[in-house]
Amino acid sequence: MAHRNRNILVGLALSAAVGFIAAYLPGEAVRAQGKPAAPAAGPAAGTGGAAAAAAAAQTCTKKYGKNCCDPAVMEHMPKDAIFKACGESDATFLGESGQKDTCKYHFKVEGEKADEMYVQVYTPKQKDAPPQPADPFFSYKKAAGKVYMTDKAKSPKSAPIAAAQTGLYLATKEYVVSVSASTKVCTKAEATKLAPSMK
Repeated sequence: MAHRNRNILVGLALSAAVGFIAAYLPGEAVRAQGKPAAPAAGPAAGTGGAAAAAAAAQTCTKKYGKNCCDPAVMEHMPKDAIFKACGESDATFLGESGQKDTCKYHFKVEGEKADEMYVQVYTPKQKDAPPQPADPFFSYKKAAGKVYMTDKAKSPKSAPIAAAQTGLYLATKEYVVSVSASTKVCTKAEATKLAPSMK
């Protein structure tokens, strides 16, 4: 039974590392406040969604997966900023994959799964967001300006996730912008250089 429980815990830790931003980073702190993310501004539902998808498709130069990123999400963390801060380039960039309020930039890292090698941007609309994250799993420190960065795991179970991903958090008047970067794509030192590009 102990062996089975250990396998379950290992599996959960690995799953969390892949979906770090969704599970533990500032986006979770936002959702934990019980405030659902508002829909993106734009035309009324129906044709608006199709129009937004079409616009995203037109600006997607390199797609990874089914959907391109919404340009409005990409504005909060441009690909070129990742190239500059994290030492990546068109040669290592595999493409973008988008979902609602989320954009992942995927990169090639030798010997690693591309699905896990990314810099992810999550930008839900959120008025009156806390200036710094209230995260039960990680402590944060100031990175640049109003941007906070994950510092340490608050428990041994969270330590592998903290080693695999760096989280950045910025609260604006209308949005919370959180970035999750694989440390094999963007080291913690490089993530500090990435922080000023958040907007």
